[in-house]
Amino acid sequence: MSKEMVLVDDKGKRIDGRTSEESREIKIEAGVLKNADGSAYVEIGKNKVLAAVYGPRECHPRHLQNPTKAIVQCKYNMQAYSVDDRKRPGTDRRSIEISKIVSEALENVVLTGLYPRASIDVYIEILQANAGTRCAGLTAASVALADAGIPMKDIVASMAAGKADGHVLLDLNKEEDNFGEADVPMAIVPSTGEIVLLQMDGNMTREEFDRAIELGVGGCKKIYELQKDALKRRYSAEEAEEEDDSDEQ
Repeated sequence: MSKEMVLVDDKGKRIDGRTSEESREIKIEAGVLKNADGSAYVEIGKNKVLAAVYGPRECHPRHLQNPTKAIVQCKYNMQAYSVDDRKRPGTDRRSIEISKIVSEALENVVLTGLYPRASIDVYIEILQANAGTRCAGLTAASVALADAGIPMKDIVASMAAGKADGHVLLDLNKEEDNFGEADVPMAIVPSTGEIVLLQMDGNMTREEFDRAIELGVGGCKKIYELQKDALKRRYSAEEAEEEDDSDEQ
């Protein structure tokens, strides 16, 4: 793909037809895995992400145990087939970095003090990738934690903004991420407005950065409503099943 390609046309339309303030289509489902304590599936555009939570349970290895609180251990993994050019299976530096920042973001909301010496284990699998996977993974992980019944201050919502062809855009797709000028992934705690993840790769002016934050926070708030809706649907369905079982008895 040529670097001279037009990512945003004269009318402000992006190559996938969105405006600068539009996110890709989003789908969130909670409770998709039976054998996990909590789970979620997220689609953002062409990204497809699965998250599973296990715990709280005894922390292994034991030297990682904290006598005053639980630790949140996250493992982010991209499947080899998730990208067009098959990636090498196994852990790489990028996966380690994303695992760490997701763990830190989630530890800001999980009430870890309730579970001393324990571990809450979060697994994020990227089944298909198309830019913004760390945000999609964090969004899925947060819903999975809520599905597991882990006490939290609030759900974490995550979305990126960025810059391409001189325009500040919400939720970059693969082409905008690869050939644009900047990418700004972020995550917020909507009830408090606290930012628990903020990174930037590329260059922006201060005004562009402020606009990216504004767009990103708006996108996170949209994600937040969809996260809550997924959890409501999950437990409404569960209540309906319990009522059916009791009627049969």
